[in-house]
Amino acid sequence: MSLVPRTLPAPVVTVLDPEERPRVDAAGVGLYRAIHRDTVADALEDLKHRRVSAVLLSVVRCGRQADRRMAAVVREFPTVPTVALLGNEPATAESLLHLGNAGVTRIVDVRSPAGWHRLRELLGSEARLEVDRRALAAIRAELGDVTADGWRFFEALFVSSDRVGTVRELACRMGVLPSTLMSRFFRARLPSPKRYLAFARLLRASHLFADSGHSIADVANALEYSSPQSFGRHVQTVLGITAGEFRRTYAADRMLEHLLAELVRPHRRALGTLSPLAVRPGMKAPPSTQVRRPAHFTRPS
Repeated sequence: MSLVPRTLPAPVVTVLDPEERPRVDAAGVGLYRAIHRDTVADALEDLKHRRVSAVLLSVVRCGRQADRRMAAVVREFPTVPTVALLGNEPATAESLLHLGNAGVTRIVDVRSPAGWHRLRELLGSEARLEVDRRALAAIRAELGDVTADGWRFFEALFVSSDRVGTVRELACRMGVLPSTLMSRFFRARLPSPKRYLAFARLLRASHLFADSGHSIADVANALEYSSPQSFGRHVQTVLGITAGEFRRTYAADRMLEHLLAELVRPHRRALGTLSPLAVRPGMKAPPSTQVRRPAHFTRPS
């Protein structure tokens, strides 16, 4: 079940033809507020000076502009989703090439109602990642400089639209054997990767519970627990309270603070030098099991 928040936490910046703007405004009712700009350069300035939930670009309009600034949008603000809209005016191979060169991989065909529904669904999904981004920023602020592969552990926990639910999936995303990942944490006297994963899942749950329309069953289903009872047992094991108590007492800010207090601050030194992907002398690195995702192009059904 896909849970869509009532509103995005910040406005959506667009670079569209004037006739496209009213349709984008209409599609965003109840989900986002659009700020319309004339050029990609204007949108880039917004990204530098305000919080932005997403950037919407017209395929044809932006195909006529230099890809350098579009590439800056994608490269300098990777946590802000950039979505290209394919509207009524036919896209040329050149305009699509410009987008690809700039790193824009999300293209939504909005020439039918199904396309507008897909846009809302995509932006709603990205909004659910907001708490993950906040968690990464808070962890970075606490730890400062860390090893590159140590930081990959936290990115594997929090940076993906397909979130991991088990240590095996987490290790797979990092391209390391589960036993190796767990042993590196054990040797560093850190909490187990399973505990970090448990806190990350509960952080997302606390974020979803901010919307009173989401039941415990809704949240359990959205976070891929096998049942509401399984979710309740998980909360009881990790926090020692019921799912109902968790919903009433743990807002996302409190859960994030609990994660930092339990799993980050007491272990700053060990986390700062952690290298879960480092290969010991005489050993071969396991082959990476990560799969590159194709560009997301959605055609209307």
